[in-house]
Amino acid sequence: MLANGDITLANNVVVLDFETTGLSPDNGDRAIEIGAVKIVNGEIVETFQSLMNPGKKVNTFIEQYTGISNAMLSEAPSCQIVMNQFADFIGDFSLVAHNATFDKKFLDAELNYCQRDYTGQFACSLLLSRRISQDAPNHKLGTLVEYHQLPNDGVFHRALADATMTAHLWLYQLTLIQQKVPHVELSFDVINRLSRVPKAQINQYLKSLKT
Repeated sequence: MLANGDITLANNVVVLDFETTGLSPDNGDRAIEIGAVKIVNGEIVETFQSLMNPGKKVNTFIEQYTGISNAMLSEAPSCQIVMNQFADFIGDFSLVAHNATFDKKFLDAELNYCQRDYTGQFACSLLLSRRISQDAPNHKLGTLVEYHQLPNDGVFHRALADATMTAHLWLYQLTLIQQKVPHVELSFDVINRLSRVPKAQINQYLKSLKT
């Protein structure tokens, strides 16, 4: 449980990112790295990172794209070991990812392999960006990090680096929203609903929060 704060608030989340062997667990693809950042009361308090051995070779494109080699994975713990540890890390927290549909599929699949689950909801910083940063050139993570001048170490397509950048993006997004509704407590549910409101109705939705 959350030690100091309300688990339902949007500034108490676990932000995660997977690197994988391909695009879909439905096609037999597996996770090869998990990175995550735990945010409590708007502050990064803990991180989680591990390579994981998927029990299969990754192709040359994935090796070059991620920098994760088959040799590295051969020495990594199994997906089951890592995902059991990650399920403990998540606890009761809700989850955030950039392009969350992708990460949720792999999280669900990998936890299913080890018969674990999670109770929190999922939100997508990419969907949220399309609504509150409509002037951005596009809504790729790297573009938004540059556009909003967010902290980064220049590393992309490694799980912890991407999760950390997404965490900074999420906190920045909460700040932008809070500026528009300064007297509203931003719950995870409120932000999740906002990320699904049609773009033309954003101001109307935010105005409804004030009443």
